[in-house]
Amino acid sequence: MSTGRDLRSLPKAHLHLHLEGAMRRETLVELAAHYGVPLPPVGDYNSFTEFSAIYEAVCAVLRTHNDLRRLVREVVEDAAASGAVWLEMGVRPTLHRDKFASDAEVLEILLDEGQTAGRELGLGVGALMTVDRTQPLGIAMEEAALAAAYAGKGVVSFGLANDEYGHPPEAFAEPFAVARRSGLLSCPHAGELDGADSVRSALDTLGADRIQHGIRAIEDPELVRRLAIDGICLDVCPTSNICLKVIPSVEEHPLPLLLEAGIPCSLNGDDPLFFGANLLDEYELCRDKLDLSDEQLARVARASIESSGAPAALKASTCANIDAWLSDPVVS
Repeated sequence: MSTGRDLRSLPKAHLHLHLEGAMRRETLVELAAHYGVPLPPVGDYNSFTEFSAIYEAVCAVLRTHNDLRRLVREVVEDAAASGAVWLEMGVRPTLHRDKFASDAEVLEILLDEGQTAGRELGLGVGALMTVDRTQPLGIAMEEAALAAAYAGKGVVSFGLANDEYGHPPEAFAEPFAVARRSGLLSCPHAGELDGADSVRSALDTLGADRIQHGIRAIEDPELVRRLAIDGICLDVCPTSNICLKVIPSVEEHPLPLLLEAGIPCSLNGDDPLFFGANLLDEYELCRDKLDLSDEQLARVARASIESSGAPAALKASTCANIDAWLSDPVVS
């Protein structure tokens, strides 16, 4: 369904984007050749475990400060090209511990380049510091302390990623408490591979402000009502859900039902390198395949801004610009 309104010009935030998973394919090919690293087989995945292993292989091509800066700058450029005015890039410095002096060094490079590129391209950039739930709690505590130290200096939110099975949110209550006390938003993954109980636990034990994915909340009507009443935003990634076989087909995606229930939802690319869809692609997919109206897509964009860690002034101006986009006449 095409209305004629340009979805690129709809102001929006990108809230669920793993930094290394947003690398441009041509950059991956170039860096792999430069370092003599076998090219990771990004494409089809038989399991989440296989996907995670390939993700770590991609990280092997990032070996210098300049590699990290190039990655961040290109990710910011791609967000701007999709019409984003705020990017909350998911970063996990521990992925690069064997190549750099410290986690703080990696984080500072990512923040510096992100904010510099953002100023040049006209969008705000913050970081969602992500913990790997399959690693020991001690590492999560170190990451929480680092995130707290950079609260107000570019880190705006704190997340929990990787395989939900066998790694419930409850185990990470302490590092999330540290992050929340420093003023960071709580934005864990839940309700992707695991069901509605994972979402409920993220709310109850991690004080989630946003849920990365969260789509399996649809399996529990009581939880759906709770998310709507509390205004908890779900950072939804339709193409990722299809590629990882969380949902059988795009036509069966629960996003329209979640929106109908009154739950705030944002649209996101998750890992464009692996799944082939950027932020703008996701908006176009939801218009073309899920028949979301311009009013619904504007509501999604507004939720992405209002639920983000962006500064208040940026939120206010962007919401006004979303209203202006929606008030423009449809071009036939």
